[in-house]
Amino acid sequence: MRVPVEWLRQYVDLPDDLSTEALAARLTAFDLKLEEIIGSGISGPLTVGRVLTLVGEPQKNGKTINWCRVDVGAAHNDPPVSDPDGVEMAAGRGIVCGAHNFVVGDLVVVSLPGTVLPALGFEITARKTYGHVSDGMICSGAELGLAGDADGIMVLEPGTAEPGDDAIVLLGLDGDVLDLEVNPDRAYALSLRGVARDSAIAFDVPFHDPADTVDEVVSTGTSYPVRVEDAFAAPVFVTREITGFDPSRPSPGWLVRRLEQAGMRSISLAVDISNYVMLELGQPNHAYDRAKLRGGIVVRRAVEGEKITTLDDVVRTLDPDDLLITDDRGPIGIAGVMGSADVEIDGTTTDIVIESAYFDPKTIFRAARRHRIPSEASKRNERGIDSSLQPRAATRVAQLMAELGGGVVSGTMTVVGESPASPHIRLRVDLPSRVTGVEIDAVASVEALEANGCSVEMDHEWLTVTPPPWRPDLTDPYDVVEEVLRVVGYDKVPSILPPAPAGRGLTKAQKLRRRVGNVLAGDGLIEVKTFPFAGEADWDRMGLLPDDVRRTQVLLENPLSAEEPGMTTTVLTGLLRSLVLNIGRGHSDVSIVETGRVFLPRSDVATAPIYGVADRPGPGEFAVFDAVLPAQPLHVGLLMSGERVRTGWAGPGRHVMWADAVAVVQHVAEVLHVDLAVEQVQLAPWHPGRCAAFVLDGVTIGHAGELHPRVLKAYGLPARVVAAEVDLDALVDASPEIGPRPDFSAFPVAKEDLALVVDGSVLSGDLQAVLAGASTLIESARLFDVYTGDQVPAGKKSLAFALRLRAPDRTLTEEDIRGAREAAVDAARRVSGAILRT
Repeated sequence: MRVPVEWLRQYVDLPDDLSTEALAARLTAFDLKLEEIIGSGISGPLTVGRVLTLVGEPQKNGKTINWCRVDVGAAHNDPPVSDPDGVEMAAGRGIVCGAHNFVVGDLVVVSLPGTVLPALGFEITARKTYGHVSDGMICSGAELGLAGDADGIMVLEPGTAEPGDDAIVLLGLDGDVLDLEVNPDRAYALSLRGVARDSAIAFDVPFHDPADTVDEVVSTGTSYPVRVEDAFAAPVFVTREITGFDPSRPSPGWLVRRLEQAGMRSISLAVDISNYVMLELGQPNHAYDRAKLRGGIVVRRAVEGEKITTLDDVVRTLDPDDLLITDDRGPIGIAGVMGSADVEIDGTTTDIVIESAYFDPKTIFRAARRHRIPSEASKRNERGIDSSLQPRAATRVAQLMAELGGGVVSGTMTVVGESPASPHIRLRVDLPSRVTGVEIDAVASVEALEANGCSVEMDHEWLTVTPPPWRPDLTDPYDVVEEVLRVVGYDKVPSILPPAPAGRGLTKAQKLRRRVGNVLAGDGLIEVKTFPFAGEADWDRMGLLPDDVRRTQVLLENPLSAEEPGMTTTVLTGLLRSLVLNIGRGHSDVSIVETGRVFLPRSDVATAPIYGVADRPGPGEFAVFDAVLPAQPLHVGLLMSGERVRTGWAGPGRHVMWADAVAVVQHVAEVLHVDLAVEQVQLAPWHPGRCAAFVLDGVTIGHAGELHPRVLKAYGLPARVVAAEVDLDALVDASPEIGPRPDFSAFPVAKEDLALVVDGSVLSGDLQAVLAGASTLIESARLFDVYTGDQVPAGKKSLAFALRLRAPDRTLTEEDIRGAREAAVDAARRVSGAILRT
């Protein structure tokens, strides 16, 4: 909310010596946080001038410029000079101007040399142009940061000022504007009236309510007819008429300036008045061209399939939950959000119907979100406005239209409904002290609440508080406590650290997840955090088939993006987007990892119940919640591209390969003391021949390998990117936290190498496990070479393993070593038909 300080001072008697910075600091402490202080930024001699002479001079380029003599006041005028014909010219300044919307005698705004106009971005100087020395510049409204056509200069009304007067002061360009952040529960602060009231309380000075200046005395009877069919959604609806309005009248400068300072542009006199009253009082209103209305106004819910063309020229299909303003032709506005183009006022409008209403905030909120119309009116209506202000707001608009537009205000006003009653909030007198830790007596509480407009009754140890109609956010005792503390001062709350409870240490899962994080960092992976949203485009790029279960998502009611409407079922979606971003910024060797939840919808989802907030849910209620929530296991995923071993002075590097992704997962499983089986599978988005599945107790919990070339092409990634994803929750659940104590032998190790010829379909991991378990003397078996070629039969491959043999109680003999080697070969022959290669 932008608040011009000069406008604010009209309603509150702030101290004359109060600086804008001090005002902003106090309002921030009063829960109206300052975003920034906005000034005009104009400096230097900006003066009022009167055009003395004007000579048009055609140029070779077809353009005609005006050579002007301008009186800018005795303090700034040059002495009289003679023209080329010897005729003496009056004192003034010679200025070249390309605009043509002014004549001799007009009052204009002149920026003399030394003036800085932020809209131009440079300092004005005297310079030679078109054969003359232009000693300044005649300004347009746009150049001054005001409304107006940049091609036409600003002409002031006769009698507004005299030559030489300070134009910065005259045009209000010296005033600061506070840009305040208004919390959603403080709709009253989206108006000068609300900010002024809070300012008066904060500085303990008189407040002059602009609503109190409105004369709403009217004759008996009704104005334009209205029928409200949904009194809950529209408790108060007011209309008032103006006839004989002159649409050709421009908005006065003070009105345009205030709107612009508040962040709105001037459109026309009628629209500007409507917006001005909304900013002044906080009450949105709407003006209809009476000649375009057909029959009386009816406020009702929409009918399925109805359409409306709103003021932004968009045809919108309405929802049965939408509240509409209609006439005999159908919808003429989405209530509290935006009107229809069919009845908008234009340059021919002379008779106007003013609408001022109080609508149910939730109804407006849903309509504005449903149709994606974040209007200034809906922003106020959806947060809750003053439900008693509508008659005075309609009258204020009508009176300004009569005053500035020459119209005649009707002597009657239609008022349908009445302001809803405010709740009575009962609380103990000592509640503010108990909650805040500040000593606040009953008198201070009552004074703070009454300053905010509340009605307070005290009965011994109890207070009964009735909030004013402009504070619908006050609904329970703790809201009242906050209001009291706001006036007393948040800075009065003592800074006392609560005693730390006795810790119970990290849980098993927390310890194990930290262990995994250390392993991943040690393997050279950098952690990233991405948004957990995905859509059809992600699944298509990843090559998932239409019937792939991973396409079934938990959909969001209000997604951030229509392209990503649901929660992801794999962490690879975010990782792939992150990798694209990093490679696009020139990082060729990237290894990233993310630990995050995936969201797997249940097939038998029930509707979640809505419990009250008075008490904490019990175990049974939490169980009901858990039953309807989607499964959300924690997954760890990784992507690697480029070189795994960097090229450097020590020699050439090595590009990542599918085995690197497998090795990282195996390393994680190793530190968790979990035995994972590895199987070759085919699954998108991995390469069909370079994809491994990780199996735990017969259940597949993850995959790793090289991504399919089609996937890499779809994302614009380089070749041979590898990826892995595994269910971390499953690994943690299977981990014993503290693994088996390793047995160490002090006796020397014996090493033997075996080369076994096996069928091409045999998995090296399976054969490695067979060898490792063939004898109690075999400490480990490690694959170090795979060979296919002329020296092995077609369809076969040679797998070379390095065996480490050791006994716990003795040094191995040649016979021991030979026996273990033969046991390994025999085991391999039995399981896979392996033949020892010699």
